[in-house]
Amino acid sequence: MIEVLTGFPDNVLAFACHGHVTKQDYESVLMPAVETALESQSKLRLYYETASDFDGIAPGAVWEDTKVGLGHLDRWEKFAVVTDVGWIGHTMKLFSFLMPGDLRVFSTDQAAQAREWIVA
Repeated sequence: MIEVLTGFPDNVLAFACHGHVTKQDYESVLMPAVETALESQSKLRLYYETASDFDGIAPGAVWEDTKVGLGHLDRWEKFAVVTDVGWIGHTMKLFSFLMPGDLRVFSTDQAAQAREWIVA
């Protein structure tokens, strides 16, 4: 499940992933939020955290995530990924050079720092 987080500026999309994230989660929550935000914002920032109950992501969801990023390549400004899931942090760091904006990975105990950075 993907939860929309509130309390961020309009140019920051914030999400927390719980349990097993599916393609349907991306299609019903994340993608509509991105499309709506792009109607009023020229550049977007993304705050993305894995909650303590996160237990994985379906292959179809990974593809949807890639499509969202590539579909609006020139509209992304910053990415804050908050996770203690090793493979997610390593993958983000490994492919950060492909990201159109500044990407930083934070551990879950650095979530407050990640939130400060994404809005700064």
